[in-house]
Amino acid sequence: MRIVELIIDEEAELYGIDAISLVDRPAIELDFIALKEQRVQFAEVDADKRVLIGPALVPDKPIFRKNGEDEFYVYFSKKTVRKASELYLKHGNQAKHTLEHEHQIHGLTVVESWIVENKEQDKSHLYDLDVPVGTWMVAVKVDNEAIWQEWVKEGKVKGFSIEGYFVDKMKKNAEDEMLAELAKAIVKTDKRTKSGTRVVMESYGDYPEAVRNNAKRGIELNEKNGNKCATQTGKVRAQQLAQGEPLSLETVKRMASYLARAEEYYEEGDSTSCGYISYLLWGGKAAKRWAESKLKEELMSELEKEFSPKVQD
Repeated sequence: MRIVELIIDEEAELYGIDAISLVDRPAIELDFIALKEQRVQFAEVDADKRVLIGPALVPDKPIFRKNGEDEFYVYFSKKTVRKASELYLKHGNQAKHTLEHEHQIHGLTVVESWIVENKEQDKSHLYDLDVPVGTWMVAVKVDNEAIWQEWVKEGKVKGFSIEGYFVDKMKKNAEDEMLAELAKAIVKTDKRTKSGTRVVMESYGDYPEAVRNNAKRGIELNEKNGNKCATQTGKVRAQQLAQGEPLSLETVKRMASYLARAEEYYEEGDSTSCGYISYLLWGGKAAKRWAESKLKEELMSELEKEFSPKVQD
């Protein structure tokens, strides 16, 4: 069975940890503990603290995943775990939590976050949590009465599970290499000058109307959601597409790369999902098909030129 290393792609519209979920069966197979007792002994928990401590992400631990018929394992390196913990705080997601990855819940806040540097001297050791060096630990304050009484104390949830956006390291590297080679192959030149080769910048404005409509729809939905979705680059891209502006070859490459990687986060029809809105801002599935076909056309054109018989004067 294949093993996939997941990494953070900061060039994507969505990346890093978006929320921490309370779950019955955490994928990392390590429960949290509730202060001050050990191992989820909720009947005698200090009611004033209501703090849960546990690992949010463990490095180098294979986690089983199934996508349809495809079964595989994923893991995160220590570097990625640390980066994910930093971005989680940097993006201000401390109060973003869900229940069993299905329901958004309020009244929970990450009040402590740290990376285990030394097992014996780390705070996790005080609570009999055996985690490896490099683990991302969190302490979550639960002010939501219903969650504490009905889910935590009743033992219906036993650990943390992250929600976020990562990419397959090997797949991303392969895509980056392919796009780099593609860029070399389809650079256009017109004539020699004294200083060398003058490059003619190509632009493309023949994308279908569906691309423009998707971008307009994304802009509309983002405005309804307080413009909280997408980076500034994505928002600018949406304006370009909505207005039918021609795109440079570099932009077409970025569109193809982003839309290919982000497709798995595209929850069609969910008008409040940032994955859905961001995908529309970049033109949606219509833009993905167009960008990929445009790159293939350009590549084939250059290959034909490269291998066509040369006529001698």
